[in-house]
Amino acid sequence: MRAALLAALCSPAVLGLVIQSPDQVSIPHSFEVPEGFSVELSEMRLVQFEGQNPVWISELDKITAKAHGKKFFDVLQERDRPSIPALALIQDRRGAHLTIVTAKWAPESLQELISVTEFEHSWGQNSILVKIAGSNPSDEGAVIITAHQDSTNMWPFLPAPGADDDGSGTVTILESYRALIASNFTPIEDVWFHWYSAEEGGLLGSQAVARDFAARGVKVKAQTQYDMTAYVKKGTREEIGIITDYVDPSVTEFVKKLVDKYLNIPYVETECGYACSDHASWGKAGYRSSFAIESSFENSNHYIHSANDRWDIPEFSFDHMLEFSKLAVGFAIELGGWK
Repeated sequence: MRAALLAALCSPAVLGLVIQSPDQVSIPHSFEVPEGFSVELSEMRLVQFEGQNPVWISELDKITAKAHGKKFFDVLQERDRPSIPALALIQDRRGAHLTIVTAKWAPESLQELISVTEFEHSWGQNSILVKIAGSNPSDEGAVIITAHQDSTNMWPFLPAPGADDDGSGTVTILESYRALIASNFTPIEDVWFHWYSAEEGGLLGSQAVARDFAARGVKVKAQTQYDMTAYVKKGTREEIGIITDYVDPSVTEFVKKLVDKYLNIPYVETECGYACSDHASWGKAGYRSSFAIESSFENSNHYIHSANDRWDIPEFSFDHMLEFSKLAVGFAIELGGWK
């Protein structure tokens, strides 16, 4: 199966990434989708790469673009499903898991202010949205802290444990949420925690949520993304990577100040490129967004999108993740206020 897959991914049509119509799709007859997966590799998707108008490419082309490090928005509307069933870290009724965490850690009076919602998608993995209602929300809008719960392997259908990308971000903001509600955090502004599905398929989950917020006229003070927060490359300084491209400069500067004030390690400015994580969906929808990552981009985890993205490697650090949890707590309190 791997040999057939390699042949498919190296086909001229795939490497060109400029397919305009279904008639141009050429998938080797020898390639078979493994049992248990429901994927139509010739299905056409509307994808936007940096500096280009949206183009029609096949599911197979999209998978290959991801494997080659291409970053993009899948801009076909949500009614279509992503190419690969997302692998959730919180399995089966993931919203119910957040409800259990809330019931365990939040005082009863605070529980009345918290809502847990599964934002439904057609592809079988919902995004999870948790809101702590503010006591006196202003016109500045809500505070949103986000991560993505899906993972992928650059070779489709092979294991994708996703411990760092983005299991680390998922757990980082979950711990921030737990710590806040355990402390009876009662914000003035609405404070949201989001776990998106299908980030790896072209930011599909976050695009759908951001579009919904924009369509309903929901005001947002600031959004911040946590995608990969655990890896500390051997021989490098432990630091917080602050993404400086395709983000809001003012929110980014504020995040730097939070690092200086509350964290035990410094930050480093770095770039990650076009549509590299879910913050991009919020920027695209007209909101102010930011993104913090585990290190400078060149020192980040090179095991992602493989079966080796695991927690049991020497560079995977829960202490490093905790620094990001502290950062998210600071973001929520400083921007959301506390009654």
